[in-house]
Amino acid sequence: MTHPSFRMLLLGTALLFVVSPLQADHHLPPKGLKPLKYPKDNPQTAAKIELGKQLYFDPRLSSDDTVSCASCHDPKKGYSNGERFGIGVDGKEGGRNTPTIINMAYSRMQFWDGRVYSRTASLEAQALGPIANPIEMNLPLDKMEIKLNKIEGYRKQFKAVFGADKIVKEDVAKAIAAFERTILSGDAPYDRFKAGDEKALSAAAKRGMDLFFSGKKTNCVACHKGERFRDDAFHNIGVGMDAKKPDVGRFAVTKLEGDRGRFKTPPLREVDKNGPYMHDGSLKTLEEVVEFYAKGGIKNPQLSEDIKPLKLTKQEKADLVTFMKEGLSSKKYPMVKAPKLPK
Repeated sequence: MTHPSFRMLLLGTALLFVVSPLQADHHLPPKGLKPLKYPKDNPQTAAKIELGKQLYFDPRLSSDDTVSCASCHDPKKGYSNGERFGIGVDGKEGGRNTPTIINMAYSRMQFWDGRVYSRTASLEAQALGPIANPIEMNLPLDKMEIKLNKIEGYRKQFKAVFGADKIVKEDVAKAIAAFERTILSGDAPYDRFKAGDEKALSAAAKRGMDLFFSGKKTNCVACHKGERFRDDAFHNIGVGMDAKKPDVGRFAVTKLEGDRGRFKTPPLREVDKNGPYMHDGSLKTLEEVVEFYAKGGIKNPQLSEDIKPLKLTKQEKADLVTFMKEGLSSKKYPMVKAPKLPK
C-alpha cells in the first residue's frame, strides 16, 4: 500500500503539473510553432486569460472610453488596424504602422524599435505603454487603477485571479499578456506541406516557396527565417530614408550610428490580413512589398548588405505573393470575439 504522505506528494505533483507555466491544456501551440515559455510569476490560467481578454477589448482603459487595445490590434484586421498609422484618442495619429500581435508571445523585444526588452516577460513590459501614451489611450496608470477599482466586476475577477483586494497596474499587465499569449498562428498550408502533405500548396505557392527560400534568387530568409518567418533582429531596408526627416528607428534606442533606420523584422504568418506594410505603412499591398524589394530598397548609408535588386519575372513576383497569401495563412486563424465587459 502506498504511504499516505507519498500519495499526497503524488497528488501535489499532479496539481503542480496542471497549473504549471507550460500549461498545455490552456493553449497548445499550433503545428509549426515551438512551445511557449511563460514568466515564472505569471503562469497561464483560464480565468486570467479571460480577464485579459476583457481588458484587451475594454475602451474604458482609455481617457475618454473610446479606444481599447483591440481598436488598433483588431482581430478582424490581422491584429493591426488596417490604417497606415495607429490612431488614438481624439483621432490622434501616431507616426508608425500598428504591428500585429500574432505570435508576439515569442518575441523578447517589442515595438518597431525594440525599446521594450525582456527574456520572458516582454508582453507584460509592453502592455501598459499604449494605455499611458498620450497619443494612444492617454490614461495615466494611476488613473487607470482608480478607474478599474470602481468597477465591481473587475474587482471580483482580480481578487479571484490574483488574490488581491486592490487592482494594480502590474496585475493588469499580467492579465493582458496572458491573453495575448493565446494569439498564435501556425498549422498553415506551408506547415502541412513540410509535414508531408504534397497537396497542401498549389503549384504557384510551391514555386513561390522555392523562391522565398532561395538564398541566391531572393534571400528572403536572410531576415524572414524560422518558424515565425522573422529573425527578431533589426534591419535598414531603406523605407522612409528618403524623407526630409527620416524615422531613425533603432538608433533612437541605442544611439549607435549603424542602427539608424533599422526596424524590427515583422512576422509573415497571416501577413495577408494586416496590411498596409512596413513601419510607416507606406506599402498598401504585398505586391507593392515584393516590388519594393525587387528594386533593391532605397539607398542610404546604413542600407543592409542583404538588400540588392532582384531579377524577378512578373510570374515570379506573383508566385512569391501567392506563397505568402496562401501558404502562411492558417484555417485556424486566431479569431477572437469581443467578450461581455464587467460592470
